[in-house]
Amino acid sequence: MDFEELYLSAYPEVFRYLMRLCGDESMAEEITQEAFFRALRSKERYRGECRFSVWVCQIAKHELFRELKRRKRKLPQDALLVCADMAVDVESQTDDKEMANAIRSRMEQLDEPYRSVFRMRVLEELPFSEIAAMYQKSESWARVTYHRAKLKIQEGLQ
Repeated sequence: MDFEELYLSAYPEVFRYLMRLCGDESMAEEITQEAFFRALRSKERYRGECRFSVWVCQIAKHELFRELKRRKRKLPQDALLVCADMAVDVESQTDDKEMANAIRSRMEQLDEPYRSVFRMRVLEELPFSEIAAMYQKSESWARVTYHRAKLKIQEGLQ
């Protein structure tokens, strides 16, 4: 498959991923384009251990964070609440900005690989098999690491 075909097949997924994170259509489109440009420039680094779209989403996420930092902005509260809602059983508290900030803070305090595994599973919605492949570990390792990260976040919120 050539890069144009990969682009056409992966673009919608990468764009939707960025829209969920930033909630800004023009920013999502701009960063999606930049992510594909960077992917094209470094395509030799793609090892095929995950879907191409997942690899580009990783690039896009880093581009988004770089852009938000440049603009001195943070992720919208909704993106944090989505993460909180999926990762920790706090559905009744999702309107509480203090809770969202506490969850984000607790996530940032996690050591690696807990932080990355947690983000890949929650924000990027990757299956455990792909997370495991990225770390060259077993699927069980990915599940246990995610579960431990979730517990650490929950403990930090109590």
